[in-house]
Amino acid sequence: MGRKKSSAHRQVSPRTRSQTQGGPSPGADQDEEDWQSPTSKEAEVKFYTTLRSREGRGADVQVVSKRKLRPDPETYDRMKAKFDAVVQNARTRAQSAPGEDAEGAVMHPQATSILWVTHFNVFLYATCFFIQVGTMPYLSKSLGADPTTFGQLQTAFAIAQLLGGPIYGRLGDLFGERLALMVAFASAGLSYFLMGISYTIPILFASRLPSVFMHVMQGSQMVVTYLSDNKSRATALSRLGFSYGIGMVVGPTLGGYVSKFFGEQTAALVAAGGSLISLILVFICVPYIPKQTAKPAERGSVFNVAEILKLLTIPRASLVLLIKLACGIPIGVLQSMFSVIAMEQFGLPAEKNGMMLSYIGVVSLFMQGIGISFCTKLLTDHTLLGVASLILTLSYYLLTMIHTAYEFLALLLPLVCALCLVNSILTAALTKTVPKSQAGTMLGLNMAVNSGIRSVAPTFGGFIMNNYGFQSLGLLGVGCNVVVLGILKFVQFGKTDKEE
Repeated sequence: MGRKKSSAHRQVSPRTRSQTQGGPSPGADQDEEDWQSPTSKEAEVKFYTTLRSREGRGADVQVVSKRKLRPDPETYDRMKAKFDAVVQNARTRAQSAPGEDAEGAVMHPQATSILWVTHFNVFLYATCFFIQVGTMPYLSKSLGADPTTFGQLQTAFAIAQLLGGPIYGRLGDLFGERLALMVAFASAGLSYFLMGISYTIPILFASRLPSVFMHVMQGSQMVVTYLSDNKSRATALSRLGFSYGIGMVVGPTLGGYVSKFFGEQTAALVAAGGSLISLILVFICVPYIPKQTAKPAERGSVFNVAEILKLLTIPRASLVLLIKLACGIPIGVLQSMFSVIAMEQFGLPAEKNGMMLSYIGVVSLFMQGIGISFCTKLLTDHTLLGVASLILTLSYYLLTMIHTAYEFLALLLPLVCALCLVNSILTAALTKTVPKSQAGTMLGLNMAVNSGIRSVAPTFGGFIMNNYGFQSLGLLGVGCNVVVLGILKFVQFGKTDKEE
């Protein structure tokens, strides 16, 4: 019986055609409906059906299917409804979940607003943080603490951050940056609040405990890392430092004047209020950003130390962390003793100490906003690290010969510029050693190095200052940066794994 002609026809795989060239097709004497559900593993049958709308308007649609479709308007309407549903679902998924472009940058529909809120929160966090940094030595002294006790307060803060940094990073990797930032701002607010109601030394020590999860800068770096590509990572992180630098300018001066007119406790409570504002902004403006991580059953616990330490076995990451350790020891000691140096070595009052910290913030602001982007366009990362280490070596040597606050102020310019350059390059390099789903944990290890230095820096700095004088800080910096120059001489640094 002859077949009826229609706008649908079937296509058979080449193997099937070769088998049927010598004889009749297996289904030549069967109706077309027998091919609707083919069971042969060797034959793959496809039907091409041209559908037209009921009104005959618009272009024809050709549908490829495994079974025959009727080329009538009802089929056209049914298939159009299905296609419209698929398109709508795709648009919904695109709006609710980010994707990645060819360079690895995550394309989130709210990326711009997320970055704006993140930068503002970094500014506000830096402002609040440096309010309490400038206030802490005077508050502790008013409560009867000596320089040794002040150093112990700094050590307690650093140990808390050392223990919390990697765990906080893993928290962000498993549950997202939004929750991580909320935890960080809540911890900061609680720490500053306890500091504001401190009228005894034990309560002042207790105010250091919530800082175990006070990693706002780390959480913000996680956001920027996830929303940026590898090529622009260093610039993106430096812009984050630009916002931090603005806070460094505002915070110390604001904290100094609030302390002068209203007291140290009031300044700490102002910092707590700023942290509460940032917490609310994250809750309202920063959405949950899903990540492509392992299945929940395979991810393990936030406190899985083995998964955290596994990242240290990556050779490139270990090298970057070693360089960061060598560069960080002298500046960690100098930073932890900065307020003591301002008071004891140069006799500066609270407001002038705050102004000097603001000066450091201005220099950092310049480097993070303009300097780093300009330098990375001219030289490779390896060359920039070598130049910056050489500048640090010379700056620390000059530190051994200064005697006035003005000389110290002038020396801070090359010192801060070189340190900003080193920190941005090393942080960006660390995030490139792992997938973005583990960037938070790697940034946590980076923070752990900083916190480890800060945990011993106050005690060690106080010891060498009391026994060997202020000039010993410069000699320590010279020795550590000579080590960095030696490492860079024998190791090519700055290439990505793909380039190698």
